[in-house]
Amino acid sequence: MKTNYLLLSALLGLVASGCVVGPEYHRPETAVPPHWSEPLAGGETNAPAALAEWWKSFHDPELDSLVQRAVESNLDLRLARARVRAARVEYQIASANLWPSADASGSYSREQASHHQPVLGSLPIPASVPFENNVYQAGLDASWEIDVFGGKRRQTQAAQAEATASEFGRDDVVLTLLGDVARNYTDLRGYQRELAITKENTTAQEQALAITRERFAHGLTSDLDVQQAATVLSTTRASVPVLENAIQAAMNRLAVLLGQPPGALLAELANAAPLPPTPPSVPLGLPSDLLLRRPDVRQAERRLAAATANIGVAKADLFPRFSLTGAAGLESVSASDWFTSGSKFWSIGPTVQWRIFDAGRIRANIKVKTALQEQALAAYEQTTLRAFEDVENAMVAYAKEQTRRDSLAQAATTSQNSLNLARRLYTSGLTDFVNVLDAERSLYQTQDQLAQSDRIISADLIALYKALGGGWETMASHGALARVEDTHTR
Repeated sequence: MKTNYLLLSALLGLVASGCVVGPEYHRPETAVPPHWSEPLAGGETNAPAALAEWWKSFHDPELDSLVQRAVESNLDLRLARARVRAARVEYQIASANLWPSADASGSYSREQASHHQPVLGSLPIPASVPFENNVYQAGLDASWEIDVFGGKRRQTQAAQAEATASEFGRDDVVLTLLGDVARNYTDLRGYQRELAITKENTTAQEQALAITRERFAHGLTSDLDVQQAATVLSTTRASVPVLENAIQAAMNRLAVLLGQPPGALLAELANAAPLPPTPPSVPLGLPSDLLLRRPDVRQAERRLAAATANIGVAKADLFPRFSLTGAAGLESVSASDWFTSGSKFWSIGPTVQWRIFDAGRIRANIKVKTALQEQALAAYEQTTLRAFEDVENAMVAYAKEQTRRDSLAQAATTSQNSLNLARRLYTSGLTDFVNVLDAERSLYQTQDQLAQSDRIISADLIALYKALGGGWETMASHGALARVEDTHTR
């Protein structure tokens, strides 16, 4: 018994000393540029980014309502939340493996012993000795695999990191969801604006066709002018079904994002509304802030931590396993003395198990886990680079589209003036009708491109907000649980 106590004390001493196999995880050092390489030419600033509710910078109550409902009912987000719950339970299971386990049992059986068994069958046994008995038993079995070399602790660390990674994965779903809702809503309003422009031009071209037909009836122009005017009108009308299809698709997509069937938002969104204006300035913050805001970067970092811990889990199989087992209970052939002191039994003692031959499986598994850790490191570095690339590209697109939009606005003004002049000259018989047609086509194309540019600017700004990693913080206001504590890597 004294030897058992000494052995148990030695094992517990090894655990208390912090003996843990495998590499210790440290967050990788990432080279972060001191400033954005793209000039801040689109209204961006280096002021601290206020991205928690970036969609409210559009000042559109309908968009605010759609975002709120999407976060509450989106099915992709529901799946992500379920994955978080599963990962947290896996962490609880891994943590429970560090503790002893105990099983209680109770049984009754009627047993018949063999009269011809090897030992008793060869001895003279009085006839009064019973070979058939009732057996009553109740007991408690306990076992504890002592984590001497830290394999279970590494397993717990890996599960903990995976649980946190799943939370950042959920946040990334929120980030994508917010961008999809805002993008489809601004697309919807942009398409509605383009449809209105098309219909306005259709009305103007119908009037021009009527005037041309009247002039042809009075012999003031040729039938060629009539046919050309009709062709321009038909070409413009052909754009209407395309835009109506885009409008319907945007409304259907928004409905699905809100967890509703397609067409559910038709009554709410069918009436045209202006495209939400973009804010005059967009605070970006510094590049060093990006790695803390982007949930995909933080998810990749946690997966790297889990992969590092799994190397320790694999290495622990190289060492012996120490367990402490015990049993205690009551056993009797009679219910009347089942609970007396004479029915007691117990046993306790340590066990050692050490795999001495496995044809290299353990070391091969260590190599596998090491390679997976290298993959996780490369994935983290790649995710980080892509995060900076997303921001830089979004900044360029947002700034350049604003420049394009300014040029298109000037072109729309001059096109309108050209059309007015061409119509006056044609009515006075001072120019050919083809000049009127060219001016009409030019005006329609410029107005349509201007409306498209307004829509693209909004889309580029949404892409910039998404690249900056803003908006997932809204989970806190929708009942998100606190993150799994993860202090061992700090």
